[in-house]
Amino acid sequence: MSRVFNLLLLVAFAFVFAGLIAAYDERQVLSALAIRYLTEVPQGLGAPNVVTGILISFRGFDTLGEVAVLFMVAASVSSLLGGKAKGTIASEAFSNEGGRRPSELVRNGAEVVLPLIFLFGAYVIMNGHLSAGGGFQGGAVVASGMMLFMLAYPQGRINHDVLSITESLAGVVYVTIGILGIVFAGGFLDSAILPRGEFGAFISAGAIPIISALLGIKVGAELSVIIDRFRS
Repeated sequence: MSRVFNLLLLVAFAFVFAGLIAAYDERQVLSALAIRYLTEVPQGLGAPNVVTGILISFRGFDTLGEVAVLFMVAASVSSLLGGKAKGTIASEAFSNEGGRRPSELVRNGAEVVLPLIFLFGAYVIMNGHLSAGGGFQGGAVVASGMMLFMLAYPQGRINHDVLSITESLAGVVYVTIGILGIVFAGGFLDSAILPRGEFGAFISAGAIPIISALLGIKVGAELSVIIDRFRS
């Protein structure tokens, strides 16, 4: 009976998705809102990456809220899963319980790929105002590298105190820049507190690169802590 129900459910989903695919029509003309953003962000903020300019400047409060939510998730996961005493390394429990050892392929592959992952993450963070990417994306890339590190080196130590201090400092500087925007520019997280510079140059777009870098540090540190808690 359950198989028949699952089959009917699968057919129903297939029918719905087939209808969505058939009705999909890619927009050929930009909407008025898209044209406005594509025009105002490069001219007003000096950032070629429109998405990063919107995330950091136009909706800075929302971005701050998202980072706060991520911080609360990391703190909650640490509270629920970090049952060991302070200073105890989670990987020690793994090694003592006879966990599976990583294969040679994973270990050797990680030695080659890990530096590239961290380098790519730093590149995405630092060039978020110029090309696709930004703080959130770059931080996630760095955290994925940390996850590979944990898989390849189960006994490898990750210092949560250093990550917590780094994440906290990034948050404090982030909010400080936001307040400086209120004092010296037009509002919270206004990137005009720094010179706009030459459009398309590495040092440009006011304070957007700095804010993006701080976001990358926070996201990378918080996601790394969450991943490490889940391996304990």
